[in-house]
Amino acid sequence: MDWDNLRFFLELARSGTLVGAARRLAVDHTTVARRIQALEKQVGTALFSREADGHRLTEAGRRLQPQVESMESAFLAVESASPGSQEGLSGLVRIGATEGFGTVVLAPKLALFAQAHPKLVIDLLAMPRLVHLSRREADIVISLERPARGPVVVTKLTDYVLHLYASKDYLARRGAIRTREDLRGHTFISYVDDLLFSKELQYLDELYKPDSFALRSTSILAQHQAALAGAGIAVLPAFIAGRDKSLRRLLPAEASFTRTFWMSVPAETRHLARMQATWNFLRETAVAQREVLMPQGSAG
Repeated sequence: MDWDNLRFFLELARSGTLVGAARRLAVDHTTVARRIQALEKQVGTALFSREADGHRLTEAGRRLQPQVESMESAFLAVESASPGSQEGLSGLVRIGATEGFGTVVLAPKLALFAQAHPKLVIDLLAMPRLVHLSRREADIVISLERPARGPVVVTKLTDYVLHLYASKDYLARRGAIRTREDLRGHTFISYVDDLLFSKELQYLDELYKPDSFALRSTSILAQHQAALAGAGIAVLPAFIAGRDKSLRRLLPAEASFTRTFWMSVPAETRHLARMQATWNFLRETAVAQREVLMPQGSAG
């Protein structure tokens, strides 16, 4: 049986779409379709049902998947032990992270890391949603909640702090805010409640229920820009808003929220040289950025 066909099977099972699997495998989606057809012909049964929103495993596909995953683990172990793997980092590492942390903190550091290892390809998925390790959307995931189960290696990466901010222009128009009661009648900027991807993003529930919103967005970077424009008050990470002199921190004694980033990787790939090196680099980056993530005296 052709291992390449089985590899294509795994990627389609994890991504659920031909396009997603093709992107992960760096091929055209028609190649994925052709490989799956060849495998189904070989095993004599359909492994996927074609649906409007993608491909779903049939019962035969679900029975096959754990066996192919065992083969994959063995293949990765052989790859890691081969002499060529010791000649420098190479291959693809896909990192999933929250939008703000991935864009502001990780992107410039990972770009330098990739430059130091020319054969290594870094994909950074900095997205305002949960990146699923179980679906193999990424090789390493940095999330707001610790993975509850699964064969993964997990570590606490770092804490970070968020504060309440408004622009100087907004405060000049609407008045100073010295107490929690002063928030009454003010306009806020926040997340879209029904699209929150983590309960850890419900900051305002701990402080004040706004009367009105100037903007609600799934993007923390969009919220930051709206606050800079003077549209209202927002809870923002210090590593994003702390750099802007036009923003003023509000209610420092009351409006301080500490959250945690967790980093996880599948147990079967943790030993690969490129995964180990990237994992260690991310930990070192978090330590080096400690003062940015948790400015001295800012924790609530």
